[in-house]
Amino acid sequence: MKQELSERELTSEGPRRASRSRNRRGRSATVNLAESPISWLHARGHIDDRLFAAGEQLRADYERSQLSANVTMRWIPLRISGQNADRGLNPSERQVAARQRFDGAVAHAGRGMADILWRVVCAGESLSAAEKGLSWPSRSGKLVLKLALDRVADFYRIG
Repeated sequence: MKQELSERELTSEGPRRASRSRNRRGRSATVNLAESPISWLHARGHIDDRLFAAGEQLRADYERSQLSANVTMRWIPLRISGQNADRGLNPSERQVAARQRFDGAVAHAGRGMADILWRVVCAGESLSAAEKGLSWPSRSGKLVLKLALDRVADFYRIG
């Protein structure tokens, strides 16, 4: 997997892109923007390409749906027709569409699958940490995650 490294300045408000001025002496960290929470499982052959793509799509929809709301109202006219899911949508509509896709994918996965999906795919927890947090037996998380990702792949129609 190709790395996409970026320097982030660590501030009291949280990490942010490194400032243009390098004269400031602050704490910083290098992060890999291409790294995915489930890339470790995929790189070691625990999940196949279809499940990895489903997890990445779910994580992308989760992140898009968590965009901060606008402070003022947008007076952009609503789109009436269109084929592409996000084409022609304003940022608020894209956020709502991503949230609906995320909720639909988690609902399609079935009862009891949302916890493992959210913890591993969206929150980036390791399988062992998710198993402990859910009070599951050791090594059961991988099987349940694979079942959940298979159903999510069906929802996103990943072949």
